[in-house]
Amino acid sequence: MRILLHYAAGPGLAARLRALPGLDLVIVPEADEAGFVAALPGVEVIWHVLKPLTAAHIAAAPRLRLIQKIGVGVNTIDLAAARAAGVAVCNLPGSNARAVAEMTLLLMLGALRRVALLDAETRAGRGWAQPPALQDGLFELGGRTVGLVGHGAVPAILAPVLAALGCRLLYTARAPKPGAAGAFRDLDALLAESDVLSLHIPETEETRGLIGAAAIARMKPGAVLVNTARGGLVDQAALVAALRTGHLAAAGLDVFAAEPVDPADPLLALPNVVLTPHIAWLTTGTFDRSFAIAAENVRRLAAGEPLLHRVA
Repeated sequence: MRILLHYAAGPGLAARLRALPGLDLVIVPEADEAGFVAALPGVEVIWHVLKPLTAAHIAAAPRLRLIQKIGVGVNTIDLAAARAAGVAVCNLPGSNARAVAEMTLLLMLGALRRVALLDAETRAGRGWAQPPALQDGLFELGGRTVGLVGHGAVPAILAPVLAALGCRLLYTARAPKPGAAGAFRDLDALLAESDVLSLHIPETEETRGLIGAAAIARMKPGAVLVNTARGGLVDQAALVAALRTGHLAAAGLDVFAAEPVDPADPLLALPNVVLTPHIAWLTTGTFDRSFAIAAENVRRLAAGEPLLHRVA
């Protein structure tokens, strides 16, 4: 069964994948659009990471039977086109949760302690010559109220760590979660009470732009926004405005409205933002967990057995 991994796999990962038994694997980097399109007619399975998989791509793959998302969010897959073509779509819930939880904590701490600014200043020889005003903008996470938007696999790992650090935990979700760490709030109350707001929901028609200008205005002055979910959840222009005025003290972002980020984007010029390039999920542990399940779904597809984590 011909499998196409649409991702620029490093040498170690590529070697591990090619060692998996029974797989006819082709690896095409996401930047190589021509190579990807050329490979589509012969593939039965696509292992999809981030670059959008369109209706035209699906139409160009007449033998395609399965699109396996390496990750959780399927907003980069044309699900309607997949359904129309009779192509199964599966994802991997929980496979990257530990990695994302750890990166979320890192971005919280990095934003509160101004790590990006201090790193740049130290490298430039100015680390020991910071203005006294900086003293008023360095904060601890312990003792702060952290609001979690969503309470899936990532918050379930993150919440006990935050509690151990002395944070007060709140969360919002479609409904209260039995046994969840922290107190349930509706979104408006969560925005008003949180010192740190962290996003952990998928991007859908309902959630796109959820954290817009009105929502940001309801946040506490001096609050911090952390987003390791999807860039489309946040109105990026409104976020930039709030960071410039100081209504929000800082942000820690792994995801953006458009990716890759335009080097001219004003977000990149702000000193009170910590940024990473949509790699919260990316660890060797995530890869090992993800591709073990992806390979099992290939086996199940060949054997005619029910697929794991089918979403379409």
